[in-house]
Amino acid sequence: MATSFFSYLRLPVLASSFLAALGSGLLYFKQNEIIYPRNLPPGARTEVPEPKDFQIDDSEALHLQTPDNETLHAYLLRAPNVALRKNITILMFHGNAGNVGHRLPIGKFLSENLGCNVFMLEYRGYGLSTGTPDERGLAIDAQTALDYIRTRSELRDTKLVIYGQSLGGAVAIRLVEDNQEEGDIAGVMLENTFTSIRKLIPTAFPPAKYIARLCHQLWPSDETLARITADIPILFLSGLKDEIVPAHMMKTLYDICKVKLKLWKAFPNGHHNDTVAEPGYFDAIWTFLTRDVMSESDINIDDRESVDVSKDELWS
Repeated sequence: MATSFFSYLRLPVLASSFLAALGSGLLYFKQNEIIYPRNLPPGARTEVPEPKDFQIDDSEALHLQTPDNETLHAYLLRAPNVALRKNITILMFHGNAGNVGHRLPIGKFLSENLGCNVFMLEYRGYGLSTGTPDERGLAIDAQTALDYIRTRSELRDTKLVIYGQSLGGAVAIRLVEDNQEEGDIAGVMLENTFTSIRKLIPTAFPPAKYIARLCHQLWPSDETLARITADIPILFLSGLKDEIVPAHMMKTLYDICKVKLKLWKAFPNGHHNDTVAEPGYFDAIWTFLTRDVMSESDINIDDRESVDVSKDELWS
């Protein structure tokens, strides 16, 4: 009877060990599927919204070839309003789900209301781009997009701003660190970005906190950002109610950033996916682009009208 009793006690231990082993295996071998959910929402690999779906007229669909023979889908949006047009090209990196078409409302606003060229890249394995995403591959994709901008006549002499949301922020940080000595990056904008994937796991998936060391997709943005020392202004946009990337991670990135000009803008009600629609978001970007990137020191921030947009307008 004693033997039988202890056998029953042993079952939960065996079950826990099995689940831990299963979780470890899934984290190690399937982490790319978890970190890069490119099939969400359903149809995201084949149903990519086009600029015309959002009444964007002055745009171009592009297909870039990477050095490792993947084909990347991208959109180039041009500023249609000559009076608002700025000599700026924003290279935009999206988050880890969906596709580039899902971010067209943001690109449209940056182009039509702020007067910038917007180059929107779709990572390998996402939407209409070929390949399978991983950390090394996305870094190649980002560099491919930057090199394309550098060689295209209508873009290469514009002021280049790198803009990344969530995972896109990690992509942006790595790209800037790799290219900071070139001297052609005029600004960086980071929204709701994590310090590293390993440090994010305990928050995003608490049961896996003890096996986070098995994560091989590192994206160590904190370490990488600390190596950026060039004279490049950086704007940090943080949603304080972010339910996926804790807001303290963005604050950590801000604190360790060593550039001469860094700016912090917090949005008290901003969640992970809707900070972009919070009041003051595009006002902060407009001020950053005009004053800190274009160096128009004579502008009067207080006298201008807001360029903000409501959630209904942005996602309509």
